[in-house]
Amino acid sequence: MRVVKVVGPEPGEPNVVLVDEDGAEVVEVSEFLRTLTVRRYSPNTVRAYAYDLRRLMLFLDERGLVLGEFTPARAVDFLATLRRTPSRRRAQRLDLAVTVDDGRLLSPRTCNRILGAVSSFYEYLITIERYSGPDNPITQRTDHAAARVPGRWKPPLLTSRSQRPVRRTLRVKTTDPLPRPIGDETYRALIKAMRTRRDRAMLELMHEGGLRPGEVLGLRLEDISYGRCRVTIRWREDHPRGARQKSRRERVVDLLEGRALPALNDYVLRERPQDAETTLIFLVGGRGLRHCEPLSYDGLVRMFARAAERAGVRDAWLTPHSLRHTHATRMFEGGMRELTLMTRLGHASPDSTKIYTRVGAPEVLADYQRAVEGEKT
Repeated sequence: MRVVKVVGPEPGEPNVVLVDEDGAEVVEVSEFLRTLTVRRYSPNTVRAYAYDLRRLMLFLDERGLVLGEFTPARAVDFLATLRRTPSRRRAQRLDLAVTVDDGRLLSPRTCNRILGAVSSFYEYLITIERYSGPDNPITQRTDHAAARVPGRWKPPLLTSRSQRPVRRTLRVKTTDPLPRPIGDETYRALIKAMRTRRDRAMLELMHEGGLRPGEVLGLRLEDISYGRCRVTIRWREDHPRGARQKSRRERVVDLLEGRALPALNDYVLRERPQDAETTLIFLVGGRGLRHCEPLSYDGLVRMFARAAERAGVRDAWLTPHSLRHTHATRMFEGGMRELTLMTRLGHASPDSTKIYTRVGAPEVLADYQRAVEGEKT
C-alpha cells in the first residue's frame, strides 16, 4: 500500500492516489481525495489525507477487513496500533509533520490528526451511502464549547447530518505546550549556515514577518513594496508546486526591522535567474535545467534541515514554522496587542493567537521575584 504522485493532474483531480500491493487504485480513497480537490483543499492537504488514510487501509488489510467492517471497537484497536507505531522522522515533510515523543513513537497529536482524517473519510462514505454502519466509527458528540464561541469560523463538513460543531470522543490526551521560539544565538547560527542569498531571504521573511512557509513560496515580484517596506500576502491557487497560503484573506505585512527586505532585494538582483518567465520570487536556482522552476515545500524543508545540521542544531521541534512562532512571541512580548497580532499573523480565529499570550516560566519567575521584593519593603 503506497501513495503515488500524479504527474500533471487534470483540473479537479487529486495530485496523489493510493494504490494497493498490486498497483490497483483504492477507489474509495481516490474518490474522497477527488472530493477534497474539488472543494479546493490545497494539494499538500490532500496529500496529507492520503498518507493518513494509508495507515487505515494497512490496518484493515492486515486484519482481512473491509471498510464496512471498521466499527467503533475496531477504531479503538486502530488507535492502539497507532500508539505503538514508530515515527519515521527521516521521511518527515512540512505538510506531514510527524512530531515525536521521547520513545520515537507517533505523538498524541499525530495520532489525533490521523483519527480526524479517518473520521472525515467515513463522514464522506456515509454521505454517499457507502457505509452502512449506524454512525461514524470514530464516534462524535456535539462540542457545546465551540458552538458558544461567537463569530468562530466553522469549516463546511463532509457530513450527512446537521452542521453542528462536533468533538471526537476517541482521541489521545495531549499536552498543551508553550510555543518554542528560536533563541537569538541559534537564529544567528542558522543565518550563518545559509549558503545562498535565496535561503537567507526566505529565513529573514519568516523570522521578521512571521510568514508561513507557503506564503513565502507564493510571493511574487508584484507583492513586494520596497518603498513602503511591506509585502502583501494574497490568496492564490496557481503555484506549480502546490504551495498555497493557508488563509484566504489578503493581508499586508510591514517589515521595518531592516533585514528581510534588503536580503530579498539582494537575492532578486544578484542571484535569482534573470531568464525566469514566472514572477514567483523563490526559484530552484543554480545551473541545472530546473533553475527557473519554483521552489517546492520539500525543497524549503530540505534546505532548512541541512542548514540546521551545519549549524549544529538538532532539536526535533525545530522546523521552518518555528520562525513564525519566534516572530509572534517576540511581537507579543514587545507589547503588540492580541488583536493586532492576530491580524498580522493572518489568523482566522483568536484561539490561534492566544497560544502566544500565555505566560511562560521566565515571566512567572520575574513577577514572583518582584512580588517577593515588594513584600520585603
